[in-house]
Amino acid sequence: MTPQTTSYGILIAALGGEGGGVLADWLVQCALRHGLPVQATSVPGVAQRTGATSYYIELLREPLPGPAQPVFGLTPVPGCVDVVVASELLEAARMVERGFVTARTTLLSSTHRVYTTLEKMHMADGRQDPQRLVDAARAMARHTVLFDMEAITTRSGTVVSAVMFGALAGAGVLPWPRSVCEDVIRESGKGVQASLAGFSAAFDEAHQPSNPEPVVSRDALQVLADAALPPALQSAWTVRLQAWPETVQLIAVHGALRCRDYQHDAYASAFLDQVQGLVEASTPLAAEALDEAVRHLALWMCFEDVIRVADLKTRRSRYARVATEAQVRPGDIVRVTEHFKPGIDEVAAVLPRALGERLVSLATRRGWMGKAHVGLHIRSTSLWGFLMLRGLAWLRPLRPRSLRYAQEHETLRVWLGAMRQVLPQAPALALVLSGLPQVLKGYGDTQARGRLNYARLWAEHVVPALTGAVDADTATEGLRAALKATLADPEGKLNTAHRPPAGAQPIFWAARPTKETPLTTGA
Repeated sequence: MTPQTTSYGILIAALGGEGGGVLADWLVQCALRHGLPVQATSVPGVAQRTGATSYYIELLREPLPGPAQPVFGLTPVPGCVDVVVASELLEAARMVERGFVTARTTLLSSTHRVYTTLEKMHMADGRQDPQRLVDAARAMARHTVLFDMEAITTRSGTVVSAVMFGALAGAGVLPWPRSVCEDVIRESGKGVQASLAGFSAAFDEAHQPSNPEPVVSRDALQVLADAALPPALQSAWTVRLQAWPETVQLIAVHGALRCRDYQHDAYASAFLDQVQGLVEASTPLAAEALDEAVRHLALWMCFEDVIRVADLKTRRSRYARVATEAQVRPGDIVRVTEHFKPGIDEVAAVLPRALGERLVSLATRRGWMGKAHVGLHIRSTSLWGFLMLRGLAWLRPLRPRSLRYAQEHETLRVWLGAMRQVLPQAPALALVLSGLPQVLKGYGDTQARGRLNYARLWAEHVVPALTGAVDADTATEGLRAALKATLADPEGKLNTAHRPPAGAQPIFWAARPTKETPLTTGA
């Protein structure tokens, strides 16, 4: 290579099956058509998801005079790469981390994510923060072009390599005109029209970025498609989701489907109405609190009562799961016995509100609450047992008139009002407050303890914050610590109502063992 000429390095970071090799071949063909010496190499690897591969193309900016032949590098050198194009956001971050993106580099990357194995294996939420990845890319590169290449790929019916090719051409980093790229695609002979469509859309986006139109995330659309909703309902939900953040879209879809399964379409629509109110009250700084609030809203609106339990226990999918877990073989007989111990509170919960309140009042006056229980063993695989449980499940249309429904939704409305108040003012407090519904779980004694926990936390920590009696930072720390302690107290000992009363305790008498009735101990 003569001293007057300089090489030009293009690094492609693509995943397995995305056509990175095809893109490298296209770039080589374009360079040869334009009379530029070029060399392409690839480095296969399993850096993230089993299939990540780097392709490196090095060429001259102009033809060499005379018979001289250039000497190119086989691998990219950190700090000496001019263009990096990545098919996925974390792949771009990997290039930044390895030093290939510097002040001389133009970085083109898709903003969509394909989660790594480590992200999926995490016990909680192990996903990388996409905003941090974007910020790192913009801080390190000379120029960045970031847009959702996956969305263009899907709309065009092609693969992402064609979209990456269009982004390279549109960003003006290739030393040949657009027509050369399109001619090479036409001569590739497979999926030409789709590839040209993807190339053209990406070229326009990179050349003159458009204002992003409201779209529904790919994951949310996939969940909707898998749910096989009626077309009119699916269309209505899709329209509502478009204006919401992507993370909220996915949670809201799952929540709406859960509410629909729990009650009916109107109930799912009511859930989406509440989500809309939370989104309108939120700010970008409260994004995490908004996500948590929507998630807990969905769980709360689908609270467990005996109607829900009976419904879940008699579903075909549940019997299939039991058979799988028991390793049932063809011809085996499976008998499933359900254990119930209903008390007065469970009975009152499903009665109409007025009747249920009278029953609770009577039981409280006479000291029956927490004492009157009936142990039931119902074989759900028998005809009688199955019909008994399905009879309870068929009470679902009457649920909105029940005592439990009224209690839950009255508390829920107050919590939603508080969330809408603190989301724009105190994001940290909103995040902690969004997790308060965690103490409301189950039914029966568990549910009763949860309501006492909720009332205690609300009175001691939330009300002072809402009224301004304490500042937001103090309220946040206090509520966080109290909520953590409550969740670690399953027996409800923090509530004075659950502490054993002082005074005399009952004495239990047992017969003295004889030779005929020896004492036994369990291992």
